Amino acid sequence: MSGLGRRALLANSALVVAFALSRGAGAQDSDSPALPVDLARSPLLDSWIGVDADGQVTVFTGKAELGQGLKTALIQIAAHELAVLPSAVDIVTADTARTPDEGVTAGSHSLQDSGTAILNAAANVRVLLAEAAAWRFAIAADQIDLREGAAHAPDGRTVGYGELVSGLSLHVIAKPNMPRRAGGAKVIGENLARIDIPAKVSGGEAYLQDMRLPGMLHARVVRGPSDGTRLKPADMEAVARMPGVVQVVRHGHFTAIVTDDEWRAVKALHRLQAAGWERVGEPLPAKDMRAVMRDLPAQEVPIFDYPGPPAPADSHTLRARYSRPSLMHGSIGPSCAVALWEDDSVTVWTHSQGVYPLRKALAELLGLPLERVRCVHVEGAGCYGHNGADDVAADAALAARAVPGQPVRLQWMREQEHGWEPLGPAMIVELSASLGADSRIVGWQHDVWSNTHSTRPTTAGGLLAGTEVDPPFTPPKPRPIPMPEGGAARNGNPIYALPNARGTLHFVERMPVRVSALRGLGAQTNVFAIESFMDELAEAAGVDPVAFRLAHLQDERAVDVVKRAADRFDWAARGRGTGFAFARYKNLASYCAVAMEVRVDRDTGAILVPRVVAAVDSGEAVSPDGIRNQIEGGIVQSLSWTTREAVTFDATHRTSFDWSAYPILRFPAVPGRIEVHVIDRPNQPFLGVGEAAQGPAAAALANAVAHALGVRLRDMPLSPERIRSALRPARAAPRQAAG
Repeated sequence: MSGLGRRALLANSALVVAFALSRGAGAQDSDSPALPVDLARSPLLDSWIGVDADGQVTVFTGKAELGQGLKTALIQIAAHELAVLPSAVDIVTADTARTPDEGVTAGSHSLQDSGTAILNAAANVRVLLAEAAAWRFAIAADQIDLREGAAHAPDGRTVGYGELVSGLSLHVIAKPNMPRRAGGAKVIGENLARIDIPAKVSGGEAYLQDMRLPGMLHARVVRGPSDGTRLKPADMEAVARMPGVVQVVRHGHFTAIVTDDEWRAVKALHRLQAAGWERVGEPLPAKDMRAVMRDLPAQEVPIFDYPGPPAPADSHTLRARYSRPSLMHGSIGPSCAVALWEDDSVTVWTHSQGVYPLRKALAELLGLPLERVRCVHVEGAGCYGHNGADDVAADAALAARAVPGQPVRLQWMREQEHGWEPLGPAMIVELSASLGADSRIVGWQHDVWSNTHSTRPTTAGGLLAGTEVDPPFTPPKPRPIPMPEGGAARNGNPIYALPNARGTLHFVERMPVRVSALRGLGAQTNVFAIESFMDELAEAAGVDPVAFRLAHLQDERAVDVVKRAADRFDWAARGRGTGFAFARYKNLASYCAVAMEVRVDRDTGAILVPRVVAAVDSGEAVSPDGIRNQIEGGIVQSLSWTTREAVTFDATHRTSFDWSAYPILRFPAVPGRIEVHVIDRPNQPFLGVGEAAQGPAAAALANAVAHALGVRLRDMPLSPERIRSALRPARAAPRQAAG
């Protein structure tokens, strides 16, 4: 497997004559216009675009398809700029042997970074094709009309891209500020059928969990029930003699069983688990990590400081505390990987969101040079951040090393996924604000307590297996993610115009449970807190919640989104049980406002959501329907987090091992109707949209519940039990007053 490169892999491509992944190659002079960030890191055009002798285009992206429709959107961008039909474009995603290194697919950066890079690279290629055709026809390049994969001269002469590329090289550095294509058939802004959907709805091979290779073996990793536990010694020799067992792989405390059949691997795992398990280290301190968060050592990290005069003496100050529990990613398909060890090299098919960082970690774990490790992304059945995908890739690679020449498929069990995946950290947010006599905010304080929101592996110590092998690798030191993107502090800096405002992250470095990145990081909780508090302030000021927000917004695009959502919801005529919330994700990406109607059963505490209306501005809309998909999905997932999800513990381990102990939103609780109104901004930068809706949806729900019940709930999940508990004092008060 050594020497894998695009020259060998694409030997039949006429246009892609070489490939370079060097981040430093061809860097621009400091005085020249800047290339888009990812294009500047890999500035050679053939890193991004290939055209073969038949005129078929191939797009290369270092980002991964996670179900967000990325492949289709990037095809649209390339097809539009190159003036070809979308059917003439293929795409290769996140493969360390074939694509640029674009780090991790996270933070709603895919279209913003990779989309912008491909847009500019395709514009460069289009200009080169036009110049090549002009040379052939002996006319000026501006007389060439490019459409449907061919160059057309005014006199009717045509030449296809496939013929043009025979004398053309794209092994050249991209030029900045290339003009966008003007005129011709529009592809950007249209709703194309997503290329990843057919297999998903027809029982096809849609996910890595479906992948089967000739001669493939099956494996299971052997661990205790959750992080912080270990299985007791078992009779390994007896397991090795079980039918179908090919190899029992042991390396320190790492153990995996390789068999010729998946069910035999499961039976062997159960045999070893029967030996029992034990807690490793100190007992867990609480059933809910929020209970100990404030008591653990914390480092104070400034989030923001907006100057202004002190609040006047006649101002009115409100204070509130909001929180969320530890959350799971809750991927529907347990984490899985396929690995093949051959010729002292390894290829791993993985649903990791970061194939390049994973390759680095695996190379260290396996003692291999980087060029002998290839990671190929294949979509997994569920993702949402740093779940078990990276860990299971390491498990599979260690298992495959024991059986060279045969692919090994290793999948976690459901209880292992729930027990070992890194959790989204618990969070506590405390807010205080002062209202002046004019009902405007004159002071604001934001304090948030949480852990790091990313322990994604870049070294072997970041992998479970890396801490189990002998000698073990040291896990990296947890660190806060700096603003403006932030981790626990993400969206902790309100977008509103607030004088005399400050924010502090109380960073809890060490936590007794394993934590990492969950979709949106701290944004969902910070927006939940800020937007709930904005409603509480509006009520105290006697001002409509939407009007209160508009009075504190200066960003005109934010104003447009708030007004659009309110107008389409008919906010002015709203009834009981309605709520509103708004945020700009990271204050850098998409703007999203959500208006929601709820019905709450006071006896059972059950919440129904008949209607949701959202408005979103994500810059130029490549695929309006794709944007709606993302906002709809974000709303549904956020409702699940906000009303149901919470990881539980006892003194020894996690106790949320399956869907009954960790319930998620089911179909009967999905909103009756979701409307998403897209505000298109042609020629404006693409803004990430995948994580824009989670915070506003959570706060809109909380505000609607408060509006319906007259009682404010500030701690997630807003479960039936919590609602019934909150209503008890309200019901008891009249009886006490009556004597």
